[in-house]
Amino acid sequence: MQLGMIGLGRMGANILRRVMTAGHVGVAYDRDAGAVAALVAEGAQGASSLADLVASLSAPRAVWVMLPAGEATEATLRELHGLLHEGDIIIEGGNSFWKDSARRGEEAAAHGLHYLDIGTSGGVWGLKRGYCLMIGGETQVVRRLDPILAALVPGEGSAPPTEGRESRDPRPSKGYVHCGPNGAGHYAKMVHNGIEYGMMQAMAEGLDLMRAAPFELDLPDITEAWRRGSVVSSWLLDLTAQALAYDPDLAEYSGHVSDSGEGRWTVDTAVEQAVPVPVLAAALFARFRSRQEASFADKALSAMRKGFGGHLEPKNE
Repeated sequence: MQLGMIGLGRMGANILRRVMTAGHVGVAYDRDAGAVAALVAEGAQGASSLADLVASLSAPRAVWVMLPAGEATEATLRELHGLLHEGDIIIEGGNSFWKDSARRGEEAAAHGLHYLDIGTSGGVWGLKRGYCLMIGGETQVVRRLDPILAALVPGEGSAPPTEGRESRDPRPSKGYVHCGPNGAGHYAKMVHNGIEYGMMQAMAEGLDLMRAAPFELDLPDITEAWRRGSVVSSWLLDLTAQALAYDPDLAEYSGHVSDSGEGRWTVDTAVEQAVPVPVLAAALFARFRSRQEASFADKALSAMRKGFGGHLEPKNE
């Protein structure tokens, strides 16, 4: 199959690379010609504009938009509405607000186009490990793109099998799930990221508490032991143990912890739905506080964000 990719940042470029590694044809476009050239050198077909990208794809086309949420995505979608043809598919994989995704699905349909919102988790490690995909859109469109989606996910061997799933949809066991109609994919990803905030905050506060112990605790060794057999073992713990192994004091991190929007959307949606989320709300507010006064916990959060997503925080002066 063919896949056109618009936006060749940390996520978009590696998604296209993984698709190409599986034998599919990638067409790459970015305003940065250097980013396009890098993918062309790896076997992709380059495009000089959105119109060029669309012309390079065979019908029915599949175009993945991987741009920052907001006007950049909106403007690109508007232009694609005028370039694509009836039956073509737009995939939007950035961290967009779920209500925007639901609206964009309706707008695409008005132009005879199909639209999938795909919440994508995997960060800078997705090329090697695969991505977890949370998908919103029409059932038949998701099925049509199954070869592309199956190429992106980690596969069943990435985690032990879950007992009792034998008669259920096999796709979630591989790493991708059709959540429902447009908006459902980004709704699931929004909550995923809200939970991520809470998990990271709990781990960071625990490390801070161990730093304050009345005796010296070796955090690199303790976190390394926790990775094996502990109920708190996780990829976030793996990344934390790695950061501590390199620098037990996390001196390179400022502790200024940014938020990219999903945590706010999660808390706003919880208020709207009258669902109590005290842990997720507290984790979001802790990020706000970190910009006023940094602690070791904040440095640990910065280390985790750099580890999974390549998010760089301001360094100490």
